[in-house]
Amino acid sequence: MTLDDSLTALVGAAAAAGHVALAGAVTVHVLLHKRNVGAAVSWIGIAWLSPYLGALLYVTMGINRVKRRAQRLRRRRLLDSGAAALANELAPEKMTPLEFAIGRLTGLACEPGNKVEILRSGDEAYPRMLAAIEAAEKSVGLVSYIFRSDRAGERFHRALIEAQRRGVEVRVLIDGVGGGYFWSGTYHALHKAGVPVARFLHSYLPWRMPFVNLRNHRKVMVVDGRIAFTGGLNIGAENIQADDPPFVVRDTHFQLEGPVVEQLADAFADDWLFTTGEKLLTDKWFPPLEKAGSVTARVVTSGPDEDMEQIEFVALHAISCAQRSVRVVTPYFLPPEPLTMALGLAALRGVRVDIVLPENSNHAILDWARRVPLRPLIVAGCRVWLVPAPFDHSKLMFVDDSWALIGSANWDTRSFRLNFEVNVELHDSDLAARLNALTGKGRELGVEELDADSLLIRLRSAAARLLQPYL
Repeated sequence: MTLDDSLTALVGAAAAAGHVALAGAVTVHVLLHKRNVGAAVSWIGIAWLSPYLGALLYVTMGINRVKRRAQRLRRRRLLDSGAAALANELAPEKMTPLEFAIGRLTGLACEPGNKVEILRSGDEAYPRMLAAIEAAEKSVGLVSYIFRSDRAGERFHRALIEAQRRGVEVRVLIDGVGGGYFWSGTYHALHKAGVPVARFLHSYLPWRMPFVNLRNHRKVMVVDGRIAFTGGLNIGAENIQADDPPFVVRDTHFQLEGPVVEQLADAFADDWLFTTGEKLLTDKWFPPLEKAGSVTARVVTSGPDEDMEQIEFVALHAISCAQRSVRVVTPYFLPPEPLTMALGLAALRGVRVDIVLPENSNHAILDWARRVPLRPLIVAGCRVWLVPAPFDHSKLMFVDDSWALIGSANWDTRSFRLNFEVNVELHDSDLAARLNALTGKGRELGVEELDADSLLIRLRSAAARLLQPYL
C-alpha cells in the first residue's frame, strides 16, 4: 500500500468516525427532546443517511428550544409578589373551566376592565398606530415579524425617529428572517437615525445563528405602557387596500387599553431583554393601569422556550369546552394532529364547527397541503368555507359566541410549535359577535370536490404536507 493509499484510507476512516459521532449525537438529542415520534424517526434517519449534512440540518432546523427562562425577570417578580392574589383569582369556583385551565397554563390572571377596538387592515390600524406614536410621551415598544421599508413602513420610520428625538424611549424589534435576512431597510434606517433597533435571532455568521428555523412572529406595539396594538397585521404597503397594491392583504388588528396592556408590555420586554440584554422595568414602560372598558382579557404567549405549545393547548382547551359552536378563521390551515382530531370530535358530538380559509393564500404549497387534513374534518361534520380574494390574513377563533382568541398565531405547526407568537383571549359576547360579522363565509368546500382531485393532485398535496414543520 502506498503512502497516498494510506492517507486516503486514514481520511476515509476519520470521516466515517466523524459521521458516526455526529449522527450518534443527533440520535441522543432527538431521543431526549423530540416528543413527536414521526419527527424523531425522520431526524434520526436524516442524520444517519446524510453524512454531515443531516447533522447540519438538524442543528439549524431541528432544534426548536431556546432557553429564556432565566431572563424572564419581570414575570417572575410579578408572580412572586402576587402569588396569593393570583391563586385567589384562579380559584375554580370563580371561573369557568376554560378560564381556570388557561390561568393554570399561563400563570397569568384574566384581567377584567379592558377596552378593545377592532381595526380592519392597515387602512384603519396604521393611522391609529401612527397617531399613538406621535402622541407618545414616555415609551414606544414595537415588535413586528415583517416591517418593510416601503411607503407604509417609511411613515412609521418618521414617526419613530421623531418620537426618539423628542425624548421618548423607543425600542423596535424586527424578526431576523421575516424582516429581511440579507437586508432590512427598516433596521438600517432606524439605526442610522439613532433609534434603538434590533433583529431577533439574526446573524450573518451561520455559527452564531443556530436557530434559523425559529422566528419571532409577534406583532405588538405598546405606547407609554397604556395603549397596545396587536393582532395579525405586519407593516407593509400590501396591507393598505385604499392604495390598490398589486396583491392586497386584508387583516384584523386590535387596539387595547386597560390592565391587560401590562401583559403585552411584559411580552415585548421579554423579547427585547432576550435579544439585547436591556431590562425595561421602569414606570415609563409599566405604569399603574386603571380599568378602561368591559372586556375581560388575558395574554397567551407561545414559543420554542418555556412557553412551548401554550397557544396550541389553549385552542385544545377551548375546543374541549365548546358546547354550541367553534369557529376558526386563519390564512393557513395545517395544524398538529391533536387539534385536527379535537375539531373532528367536537363536530361528532354536535358542536357546530366552521373553518374559514382564503380560497387562495399567498403560499401555494400550504394551500396544497391543507387539502389532506380538511377531508376527514368535513367527513366528521365540520364545515369549511373558502373566501375569495382579497387574501385575508386574520387569525381568529370563537367558542360559543362569547369567547375569542386573537393574535399572531396561524393554525399551522410553525405557529404552534416553532414561532414565538402572542395571542389574547377575550371574554365578551358583543365583541365576539362583531368579529364574527366581519369574517365572511365564502363558498363551502365539499368532499366531492376533494375526491375529484386527480391522482397527481392528491400526490402533490400529500407530498406538500410532509413539509409541514418548515412551511
